[in-house]
Formats: sequence, C-alpha cells, structure tokens
Amino acid sequence: MSPLTFSVVVPAYNEADGIAAFHARLGCVMSSLGERWEVVYVNDGSQDATLHILEDLHRGDPHTALVNLSRNFGKEIATTAGLDHAAGEAVIIIDADLQDPPEAIPEFVAAWRRGSDMVYGQRRSRQGESWLKRATAAVFYRAMRNWGDTPVPPDVGDFRLMSRRAVDALLQLREQHRFMKGLFAWIGLPSCAVPYDRAPRNAGHTKWTYWKLWNLAIEGFTSFSVLPLKVATYLGLAVAAFAVVFGLQLVLRTLLFGNPVPGYSSLMAIILFLGGTQLVTLGVIGEYLGRVFNETKHRPLYVTERYLASQGSDEAERPRLRASLRETS
Repeated sequence: MSPLTFSVVVPAYNEADGIAAFHARLGCVMSSLGERWEVVYVNDGSQDATLHILEDLHRGDPHTALVNLSRNFGKEIATTAGLDHAAGEAVIIIDADLQDPPEAIPEFVAAWRRGSDMVYGQRRSRQGESWLKRATAAVFYRAMRNWGDTPVPPDVGDFRLMSRRAVDALLQLREQHRFMKGLFAWIGLPSCAVPYDRAPRNAGHTKWTYWKLWNLAIEGFTSFSVLPLKVATYLGLAVAAFAVVFGLQLVLRTLLFGNPVPGYSSLMAIILFLGGTQLVTLGVIGEYLGRVFNETKHRPLYVTERYLASQGSDEAERPRLRASLRETS
C-alpha cells in the first residue's frame, strides 16, 4: 500500500449544523486529487451532536479519522492534536465552518509541489464579518508585524498546507501557551501565499467572541514579543523622570516663593497615577510569570478520550503520534 499523501486536520467545536456539508465538499475536492488521503477530525469537547455526526462519518467513509479529546482544550491545542495524528506527506489545516473554501486546496497542493514547505491562504476579503472585527484584525496583524520577534503574515489564519518536514519541525514545539499563527511563522521554512476570498459561515455561530480574540492577541504578544515588558520599563522611567522634574520644581518654587500647602486634588491625582502605573506594570510581569509557571508543570497538551483511525492507515506512518502518546501517559 502506498503511503498517505494528504492528511486534512479539522478541529471542531459545536459544529453539528454544518459539518456534514463541509465533509461532502471536502471529499469531492480531495478525491479529485487522485492520491491517498485522510481527514482527521478533532472533536474539542463539543456539547452538541458533533461527536455523533463524526462517528457516523467515520463508519461511513474510510477516509475519516476521529480524535475525541477528553474536554475542551481550545482550538490551538486541538489543531496540535490533529497534527500529532496526521500521517500524510502533506498536512492541510482547515476549519469546518466553510469560511475557508476546500476548493482552494488544489492551489495549495500545486504550490507545495513547486517546493514550498508552508503554503498559507491569505484573505483578499472577509465576508460576513463586521467592520470592527476587520479593523481590530488589521491592527493586530500590523502590531505583530512591526513589534513581534517573529513577523506574522497579514490576513492569514490557520488555513494552510504544510510539508511533512514542516509538520515535524512544528511538533517539536510543545509549549503550553500556543499561538499557532506565530508558531507557523517561527519555523521559517520556504513559504508562499495563496490569496482567496473568505466566505461567511455556512451554519451555526462563531465561537470567537471579542473577549476570546483579545485573549488570543495577548497570547500572541506574550509568546513572540517582550515588548510589553519593555513598555513597562520605559513607562517606569518616564514616571521617574517626571517625579524628578516635579521635585525640582517644588524645591525652586519653595526657595523663591515659600512653601504653600499643596492642593488635595493634585496630590490624589499623583498618587492614583503612580498607583495605576505600578499595577499595570505588575500585571504585565504577572502575564509572563504565569506563562513560566504553566510551562514548569510539564503537563501534556491534551488528553485523548478516543482515537478512531481512518481505514487502511498504517500505524507505522505515525511516528509523531506514538511519541505524543508516550508524553501523554
């Protein structure tokens, strides 16, 4: 039996309304490539009927594999779990909501065959998204490109194809706080972009609230930049310089005009300003310290409740999976 050429990794969380339609479109595209392939669905603790639908797909389609996580670990870790279980020479990551069209995959494959280890989809348009989400996304990508240690391509999500050596390089990075867009960029192998138009969700509702997006942005900055720590340092220096100037002004005014009793309001304003500055600085330090604390625990990234392999797959094709299971146990 020839080895698997393509593995498609699909993290899924409460996608019962649209995952069957996604699977049908994906199957048509992958079958047209004429190579052995599988799709690895990762059920990330869904609370609807997603798991039952994926079990039905596994029973009815020999190309389907299922990784059921023991609880919800988040999309970044669910994606990692799928990569751990993927055996193909090239691995494609795509969401199940059909915002990223499976029909773009042949363009990814063509770029991979031309020698690119990382082929990522770059959004030309973002249909179905509010102007606020588009604006904040643009600000985030610009900030990561200008201030991050690892520049992240603009308007790029998780939709991409990776060669086997890119996947193996990525899976060596087992950090707990995972910002996958940054990790994809960090490995630094030959990459190229494939532009595409992002469609609205096919069914259901987005799981990415503004609060979750804000936390993801914090993960990105703290994982790939020490700029917040530098800002805290510079802010402290600026406050200290202001205090020195203010103190000199008080001394000169006292020598020249005497020492009138300062006003209560100005004193409270200075105290509150200094207190707020200290709390912000402590918060920034706490964000980094919390990440160090989590890394020192050496917990596994996830726990697999059940793994159902695609029919015809060979366990010998999955060296990373065996290593991952040893780490988990």
